[in-house]
Amino acid sequence: MRDTGVVRRLDELGRITLPMELRKSLNLTERDSLHIFVEEDKIILQKFSPSDIFTGSMDDLIDFHGKKVSKESIIEMAKLAGLKVKE
Repeated sequence: MRDTGVVRRLDELGRITLPMELRKSLNLTERDSLHIFVEEDKIILQKFSPSDIFTGSMDDLIDFHGKKVSKESIIEMAKLAGLKVKE
């Protein structure tokens, strides 16, 4: 982890503003979603990228009822269900 030297105060609603230089360097744009993690006493922000709900893969995703599933997972589930799959 590297220190950016930036210190920000929380506003009355608990919000902070990320500096423009930091947003540019991390390719964050207006309305991007951030995933929030907690590790001991640290808050970690990561740009959110949709991934397969079963494997975490981000390749060949299909939206199924609002959830992301990879083609690989679908094929594997079809085989487990006893369906013949052409690959």
